[in-house]
Amino acid sequence: MNENEIIQFTSQLMNTTEVAYFTTVDDGVPYTRALENLRNEKKFPKLSKMFAGHRNDLLAYFSTNTSSTKVKHIQKNPVVSVYYCKPKGYRGVMLGGLIEIVTDQNIKEGLWEEGWERYYPEGVEDEDYTILHLLPKHIRGWNGNKTFVLDLE
Repeated sequence: MNENEIIQFTSQLMNTTEVAYFTTVDDGVPYTRALENLRNEKKFPKLSKMFAGHRNDLLAYFSTNTSSTKVKHIQKNPVVSVYYCKPKGYRGVMLGGLIEIVTDQNIKEGLWEEGWERYYPEGVEDEDYTILHLLPKHIRGWNGNKTFVLDLE
C-alpha cells in the first residue's frame, strides 16, 4: 500500500469501528482500555462535521474523566497508542504519538453529546469532563494478509 492508500484505509477504519483501544504507559507498564470511538459516523453522526476536514491527518478526539487513571498516566507520559480494528475482516491499524489534553472550551462544547451527563453530571462545564486530542505520528497496521508501516513525521 502506498502512503495515500494507508491514510485512506486508516481513515475508513477510524470512521467505522465501534471502539478504539487506547493504551497509555505508566512506569514502563502498558495499560489498554476500550473507549468510545467518537469518529464512528453511525454512532456519533453529529460529530462527523468536526472530523470532516481531518480525513488525511487522522485527528482523533476522546472523551474521558479528568479523574481517570489514563489522564494521570498522560500527565506523566503523553506517549499513547490507539488501535482500531475489524477482526473478522483481518483489518486493523495502530496510531501512535503524543496526546494532548484539550483546554479549548469550544472544542469541548463541539464534541459534547446529549446523554453524557451520566458521566459528567454538571454537563460540558463539569471539571471531570476532559477531551484528549491525538494527531498520530506513526501508523502500523494490517489489511488481510498485508502489513504496513507509515511515519507521518
